[in-house]
Amino acid sequence: MSNPNVRTGCAIGVLCVASFTMVACEFAPIGLLSQIAADLNQPPSTVGLTVTLYAWIGAASGLLSSWLNQRVSRKALLIALMLILALSNALAALSPEFLTLLGARAVGAVAHGVFWAVVAATAAHIVPAHRVGLATSVVLGGITVATVLGVPLVNLLGQHDGWRTAFGALALVCVLSAAAMAMVLPVMHIHSPAAGGGFAAVLRRKDLLITYAVTALTAAAHFGAYTFVEPFIAQVPGITASLIAVLLFAFGAAGFVGNLLSAVLIDRGLKPFIFTALIALASALMILGLYGPLLGIAAVVSLLVIWGVAISALFTGLQTWVLKIAGPQTVPATAVHTAVLNSAIGLGVIIGGASLNAGGLKDAMLAAGVVIVPAIVLLLASGIRAKAAPVFP
Repeated sequence: MSNPNVRTGCAIGVLCVASFTMVACEFAPIGLLSQIAADLNQPPSTVGLTVTLYAWIGAASGLLSSWLNQRVSRKALLIALMLILALSNALAALSPEFLTLLGARAVGAVAHGVFWAVVAATAAHIVPAHRVGLATSVVLGGITVATVLGVPLVNLLGQHDGWRTAFGALALVCVLSAAAMAMVLPVMHIHSPAAGGGFAAVLRRKDLLITYAVTALTAAAHFGAYTFVEPFIAQVPGITASLIAVLLFAFGAAGFVGNLLSAVLIDRGLKPFIFTALIALASALMILGLYGPLLGIAAVVSLLVIWGVAISALFTGLQTWVLKIAGPQTVPATAVHTAVLNSAIGLGVIIGGASLNAGGLKDAMLAAGVVIVPAIVLLLASGIRAKAAPVFP
């Protein structure tokens, strides 16, 4: 593989596969919830803790990335994280009781948080500065693929041969991903952060704080609504169980369009791109909240597609924004971004649940749309131009 462009492309592709693997492992219990609950004699709500705990530990562990980055080469770190995730899934497959499963998941969550704090910065290090947006779109495209295909495939494997086999298969995929990284990723000599370039300096930067606030509001809004999208769809007149699955698939598939738009447009105008996606997301959620399932199947499908495109574009765009403005503080900046994102997931579910209890599914959607409004205001008022800055991941 002497051609440097081919080698770079393969490296970005491997990081995309690793992203897919990470997300498939994170949400695997969702597709296996009933099986795990029955086998371990636990209610589904309790088994759901395997996902909640994962997010919160991931939020905390991402903050370790800056410290690890100074002591372990980037290539070795990514390989080690994937092998830790493989161990986590193997232990999950062998878990004789729920607490053991929870502990196995906690091991993987540590790797999860660190991975998301460094993977986009790694892509930025590999490619030229004017291709950062494209590389980020490709790498984070693994999230979309995992959402559309990963969880359903895990579910099918679990139905065919049990949830333990599904976790065992995920462990194998993690090992294969680590092997691919060992073969393809270049050896990256990481620069230590400049003096004062750690978390304290990041948290003093107004531009990054605004980016984090927009990220938190976006993630909270999305997960506050998406957690309850299945029962919302079920209330649409004329809907059937098979059509619910189709609509959920359409939502995930729309993420591919969001990734494609990101790859094409991000490097041309990042801030207008994010602004447009925020408007689209807020509009879709508010219309769903105001008019509810009575809109009918065609209108609900259209709004779900807009929502899916917008949120995929936003997650890619916001990560790219951090990379473009962080400069030599890329590692601590992306670590904080990861912590904010994971923390907002839990906060969003709380907001959505409270709205659901207060006024039903329509209110959960409407509240999510309202949460996006301050993000739009912040973006307009910030005056930040997301110019490419020197990146030292």
